[in-house]
Amino acid sequence: MADYPHLTQLGQSAVLADDPDKAVLEVVPNPHPGEIYCVRFTAPEFTSLCPITGQPDFAHLVIDYVPGDSLVESKSLKLFLGSFRNHGAFHEACTVMIGKRVAEATKPVWLRIGGYWYPRGGIPIDVFWQTGAPPAGLWLPDQGVPTYRGRG
Repeated sequence: MADYPHLTQLGQSAVLADDPDKAVLEVVPNPHPGEIYCVRFTAPEFTSLCPITGQPDFAHLVIDYVPGDSLVESKSLKLFLGSFRNHGAFHEACTVMIGKRVAEATKPVWLRIGGYWYPRGGIPIDVFWQTGAPPAGLWLPDQGVPTYRGRG
C-alpha cells in the first residue's frame, strides 16, 4: 500500500456502497503506458433491480479496455458493480452507466462493455456501448458470451 497511498479500499475492509453514485472507482498507474493491449473484466453474476417491479435482474458483463495512463483497481470495480444490487434501473441504463464510469475513471484509449442480460418478460436484452473504434493493431477477442438460447 505504501506505493499507492491514494487507494482507500485496497488491502482495507471496505463497505459496499448502497448506490452506484456513491461507489468509488480507484485507479493505479498503467505499467505499460503507450502500449496497445486489452484488459478484460468479466462479471458473470452481475445483479441489479427492475425499476418497475423491484425484482432482481441478472447479467453477464464483459468490459474490455485499452488503458491509457491508468488501470482500474479491481477491488474497487468489484465494489462498484456490487453497489448495483439494490439499484433500480433498466438494463440499458446500468450497462451504459458502468461503461461511462469506468471510462471516466481510467481515461482509456478505448473501452467497450457488453451487457448480456438474462430474460425479463421472456425477452433477453443485450446492451453494448463503446467509446469509439478500437485502436489499430489491437488484438480483440470475441467476448465469448453466446446468444441466449434458453433450454435450447
